[in-house]
Formats: sequence, C-alpha cells, structure tokens
Amino acid sequence: MAEVEVHREIARLEAEIEALAAVLASCRKFMLFARLAMAAGALWMILVALGIVAIQPLGLIAAVCAVIGGIVAFGSNASTARQSQAHMQAAEVLRAELIDRIDLVPVDGRSGLH
Repeated sequence: MAEVEVHREIARLEAEIEALAAVLASCRKFMLFARLAMAAGALWMILVALGIVAIQPLGLIAAVCAVIGGIVAFGSNASTARQSQAHMQAAEVLRAELIDRIDLVPVDGRSGLH
C-alpha cells in the first residue's frame, strides 16, 4: 500500500472512530433516559400498590408503558453501544497498525529517540 493510500486510510479510520464515538455517546444518553423511564414507571406502580396514589387507569397504563418502553430502549441501545464499541476498538487497532507502517521522520531531522 502506497504511503499516500495509508494516510488516506488513517484519515478515514479516524473519521469512522469519531462517528462511532458520537453513536456511543448517543446510546449512553438514551440508556440514561430509558433508566429514568423505568424508574419513574416502577415508582408510580409502587405508589399505587401502597395506596399513596389513587388508581387511575391512564396513569397505570402510562407507568406500565414507561417500564416496558424503558426496558426495550435500554436493551436496544445497550446492544448498539456494544457493537459500536467493538467496531471502534477494531478501527483503532487497524489505525495503529497503519501508523506503525509509516516511515516516520522526526521534525528536527535527527534520527532516533531522545
């Protein structure tokens, strides 16, 4: 692989890593909201069960939907986060391998490490 192609591939991998990091951040936000929805729905059902809040069909349905929806959203985003993390790690390994292939020259022109 020519050195110009290596530089292009490294740039492409860096862009891919940044995109995957954004996906990962988004998944974490959705997972947090899913946890909040599950907690809110569960809390509402507990309050109804203890008699602190009057039984209202719409409130109870909303609480059940929040718990179920939170579970689904959390699971989906957790799976996507795991996949994104795995792809990001693979891209970072490949980028490191490509960087190792490049014949790097020190900026000051001296050879060797000091």
